[in-house]
Amino acid sequence: MVIDTYSAGGVVLNSKGQILVVNQDSDSWSLPKGHIDEGEDAMQAARREIFEESGIKQLEYIKELGTYRRFRMKHGKMDKTQRKNITMFLFKTTETELRPVDPENPEARWVDKDKVSELLSFAKDREFFERVLGEGLPEFN
Repeated sequence: MVIDTYSAGGVVLNSKGQILVVNQDSDSWSLPKGHIDEGEDAMQAARREIFEESGIKQLEYIKELGTYRRFRMKHGKMDKTQRKNITMFLFKTTETELRPVDPENPEARWVDKDKVSELLSFAKDREFFERVLGEGLPEFN
């Protein structure tokens, strides 16, 4: 039996045009995202998860990037009992210092946008990011 779960997160741009990438469970890299908690909408969850995984609070919303699905990954293995529906938003920030709050996400990095795909651990995350990149990311103003 497959359980559908719902997550939200973001592609976060800094003033140098770099993208925020976070380490999960010390064994994989992804864009910041996580479960939508009861009482939250996707935007609230995305902002909370970005803060927990990077320490960044000041986020300027640009647009919704869409939703994609993939199975849950835990310690590098696919868990086919849980299918994640992930809604992503595009944000920009003037904050540069990264200080993750969540102990399960011990590291965050700013990565040049042309290097993000090679760092992301999961194929579906790479496919989603490459589609977003192909559509064009805005210049930071």
